[in-house]
Amino acid sequence: MLFLLFIWFLWFMSFTSRAIFSPIMPLIEDDFGIAHARATSVFTFISIGYGVSLFFSGTFANIFGYRKAIILSNLISGTVYFLIPNIPAFKFIYPLAIILGMSSGLYLPSIMPLITDYYEKKLWGKAIALHGSGPSVGIFAAPFIALFVLQFFSWKGVFFLLGTVMFVCAGIFSSITDEVRMEKKKGYFLFHILKSKTFWIIGTMWIFSAGCNLGLYLVIPLYLVKELLMDIEEANAIFGMSRIGGAILTVSAGFFVDRISIKKASFLLMASTGIFTLLLTVTNLNFIKVILFFQATVSPTIFTFAMVMIPRLFKEEERGQATGFIVTLTMIGTGVIPYLLGLSGDYLSFRFGIALLGILTIVSSGLVGLLKDIER
Repeated sequence: MLFLLFIWFLWFMSFTSRAIFSPIMPLIEDDFGIAHARATSVFTFISIGYGVSLFFSGTFANIFGYRKAIILSNLISGTVYFLIPNIPAFKFIYPLAIILGMSSGLYLPSIMPLITDYYEKKLWGKAIALHGSGPSVGIFAAPFIALFVLQFFSWKGVFFLLGTVMFVCAGIFSSITDEVRMEKKKGYFLFHILKSKTFWIIGTMWIFSAGCNLGLYLVIPLYLVKELLMDIEEANAIFGMSRIGGAILTVSAGFFVDRISIKKASFLLMASTGIFTLLLTVTNLNFIKVILFFQATVSPTIFTFAMVMIPRLFKEEERGQATGFIVTLTMIGTGVIPYLLGLSGDYLSFRFGIALLGILTIVSSGLVGLLKDIER
């Protein structure tokens, strides 16, 4: 459990360090005097770097090892966080965002083989699901971390804090872990995974799930502050509290993920996420606060079950790279979708973009019926 708690914290930090841009983005917008689309384009650049890194993560890990990949991920991320507060103009954040995305992308495909090597097969479901709750807790915690730090420092202080934690994590991880012993293969880049129908089904589901979870998460503060005219403190408080249900449910899911139908649960969670996302466009502000809680509770739990699908559907030597390929597609959900929502906010309204995202998510939930052998 101690090892699981520590790697959970690493995944929590890896995710939080990207999600933290969301609650402080209104302040960054005001500081640099930029439009919504330009501000949300930061998430696009992070996702580009994240996607490229994930896509080639299997090759990188085969050369350097899974352990070193995770250490390097933390060190590079920490360095970027110390550089961001010192940029003289907003345009300099773009290359740093790409580097941050690339460093973050090294983590998940490298930790999956470490988990399956460290724990017995009968514990994989619980270990992977509990580890996978890190992002949900990070989404819940990010606004409150921002609110706490902003009481004492400007938005730049948030990045100094994250940079320090990332360096400490790298040091601890390097001292307590050993490398996974796996046979190195020539041509480790497994192209046949890209030809798999299973890969594209799961990948498409992840695009819209990520769009409704992190993609929408990155834009909600702008929606609340700029379109619904909330005060930023109130918006971040509501924003953060809406995430508590998702944090609790994803942790709880780890204890019963092996006892229920993965297929049925994934369909119901994804369809519900689409419906709640669509309902966020209702004009009543009090109603939006309630729906935001339900949407944020249901949407992250999809990934708890989706992560358990990977070791069930792919062979041992494919799992790391399959994870990288699948999560690569989420760059569309976490990078392109926030940018499109930002454009919608500039030229139409945030409501229009959010409604369209909800409808597409409801439609894509039917894809889970095409997956085979995920219940074994």
